[in-house]
Amino acid sequence: MSGPSGRSPGPATGPTTLHADAVRVLSAWDAPEHGQELLRREFLAHLETHGDGMWRECVAGHLTASTAVLDAAGERVLLTLHPKAKLWLQLGGHCEPHDTSLAGVALREAVEESGIEDLRLLPGPVRVDRHRVWCHGGSYHLDVQYAAVAPPGAREKISDESEDLRWFELDALPGSADGAVRRLIARARLII
Repeated sequence: MSGPSGRSPGPATGPTTLHADAVRVLSAWDAPEHGQELLRREFLAHLETHGDGMWRECVAGHLTASTAVLDAAGERVLLTLHPKAKLWLQLGGHCEPHDTSLAGVALREAVEESGIEDLRLLPGPVRVDRHRVWCHGGSYHLDVQYAAVAPPGAREKISDESEDLRWFELDALPGSADGAVRRLIARARLII
């Protein structure tokens, strides 16, 4: 198919590519358990009915990507104290117009929030999680969760998006780390 100039259009980029990537990733992902499979299908149905389902402007809910960042030894996880939620959470956030893949969103957010440039993102999602958030006075994050490994000796640097940033032993997570964070970390530690 040719564009107005008579030339074939180049590869798709931006919002269309990100939506297509999310559908591809979620369609190919083997959920580790029945509840995760149900959520995977729910995420795909959301994307099918919401062309804007990747963006925070989608009131019904929107996909996000997050990452459990583990140290090189696989003994500690880096968590951020979220300024609004007042909970220790994994690193992650919203998709941006320049993003072209969910894995890219997960890695970009992890690098931005950790200050660690050389994170190694493990292939494919680890889990998915749907949770209520304060966007639009009450919306949902459909979070596609990844895992990454920091290089030996990595030094974190707190960002403006966090009240605090700390490494925690996998068996000594802070009390304000919720069940979703604990499930993500438990799954990440199995695949590292």
